[in-house]
Amino acid sequence: MDSRSSPAPHRAAWRNRLRSLYVGEDPRDIHFQWAIASVDLVIIGFFIVSPVLQEQQHFLWFDYAVAVILALDLCARGAAAYSLRRWLLRPATWVDLIVLATLLAPLWLANLGFLRILRLWTLSQKDLFWRSLRKRGLRQWEDVGRAAINLATCLFLITGFVYTAFARPGSGMEGYVDALYFTVATVTTTGFGDITLPGTAGKLTSIVTMIVGISLFVRLAQAIFRPYKVSFTCPQCALQRHEPDAVHCKACGHLLKIPDDGGD
Repeated sequence: MDSRSSPAPHRAAWRNRLRSLYVGEDPRDIHFQWAIASVDLVIIGFFIVSPVLQEQQHFLWFDYAVAVILALDLCARGAAAYSLRRWLLRPATWVDLIVLATLLAPLWLANLGFLRILRLWTLSQKDLFWRSLRKRGLRQWEDVGRAAINLATCLFLITGFVYTAFARPGSGMEGYVDALYFTVATVTTTGFGDITLPGTAGKLTSIVTMIVGISLFVRLAQAIFRPYKVSFTCPQCALQRHEPDAVHCKACGHLLKIPDDGGD
């Protein structure tokens, strides 16, 4: 059989083009990636306001439309992956599959709808945003950005869980804003006490919220106020963080050759 008539080369070329669109650095590829990221941000906004909109008449149509978009994006990313198996083993892929399941079965998996905000975390795992900072000489803000996104994801994740598990008529937590208010007050350990979660489950939820929230706040503060260090692996001892102008590794004294832009 003539290899020129085989569809295999065409499939390979199609996958290579798709891969280039998702991870390439040509201007056209970058524009495509920003377009996808913009759609992702709109979807995340939809996830945040979903608890408020879910009683609306046409909510399910929007829900299924988002499911179609996310399914197409997942299929395209899977086709573009060098190894489908390794792509399926990534935590970000599993998160997206869970989010897709809640979109496809919103009535059956209504209690897991708060997990959709994890899409914000998967978006932060893309290198597009951080690559732009590095090119502009703002590498030091990458850690700050990642820490801020992790904190925001945690806040909305806990808010969604609290709203789903504890918001009931007459409970003192009537709506999503009340759940967000409780979460922020608990995470910041302000503890006004006007809204409390009932029972042992409520107390345990409050404890976990305070511990996780304080940890993420501390992480964000460290990223903002600690002296900036570049990420560069020492070939001798594997120490990864160094002063921007370091000539020798402070751990083992090995001569370093850190690029001027602080890149790896």
